[in-house]
Amino acid sequence: MNWRSTSITLTLAAVLIATAAHADLASTIVRIKPSIAIVGTYKATNSPRFTLRGTGFVVSDDARQGQGNRLVTNAHVLMPPADVDPDATLVVQLRSGANGWQTRAAKVLEVDTQHDLALLRFDGPAVTAFKVGNSDKVQEGQSVAFMGFPIGGLLGFSPVTHRATISSIAPAALPTPTASQLNPEAIRSLRGNSPFDIFQLDGTAYPGNSGGPLFDPDTGEVLGVVNMVLIKGTRESALSHPSGISYAVPSRWVLELLQRNAGN
Repeated sequence: MNWRSTSITLTLAAVLIATAAHADLASTIVRIKPSIAIVGTYKATNSPRFTLRGTGFVVSDDARQGQGNRLVTNAHVLMPPADVDPDATLVVQLRSGANGWQTRAAKVLEVDTQHDLALLRFDGPAVTAFKVGNSDKVQEGQSVAFMGFPIGGLLGFSPVTHRATISSIAPAALPTPTASQLNPEAIRSLRGNSPFDIFQLDGTAYPGNSGGPLFDPDTGEVLGVVNMVLIKGTRESALSHPSGISYAVPSRWVLELLQRNAGN
């Protein structure tokens, strides 16, 4: 085989590998879409009646591997207790058919404020769930993807998927030069007894993506939870112009949340 045929063979191999990678993500999206959810509130006297708060994803119950009635999202996606309207109902919207959505009432099982996570249980039949993977094996430079409802649903209630790379694994909070530049989220994080690392992404997430899954493009396993508020507040509090970098909370904290609520 001469150098020209070798070059052509290598080029074709590269094209086939790239095509296979895109095909893997495409098939993964089809498989996981039924497990993505919209988190919000419903009030009959409001217009509109439904208010989107963020994204969530279904996780399996212990007794029903692969299906469940539990959902993970960010804690900040929920209304602060002081702002909760007693006449509004916490709900999740789950896919029903190709383009429809079904509204289910939900209740909070646990809020993990340190890692900005919340676990909900919703009414009705169990649905297909994400598998939560082990984020301890994630490496910098690894290809990932995330799914959610960016810009608060202004782009429509259709889940949007973005590719990304783990550009850094770094502390969730950074020290700032002066106390005047610390916001409340940064102070709470710096005072915490258990500092933790987060994933910095080179993909751009938007408000509405909060609470959505960061997942392996090939397997669909959840590796983290996209966060647009808490981490940006702690890492970028010293910046006059926020960087626009996106972050995710590693899934190890989701696994611990699920373990604490086994059987709930």
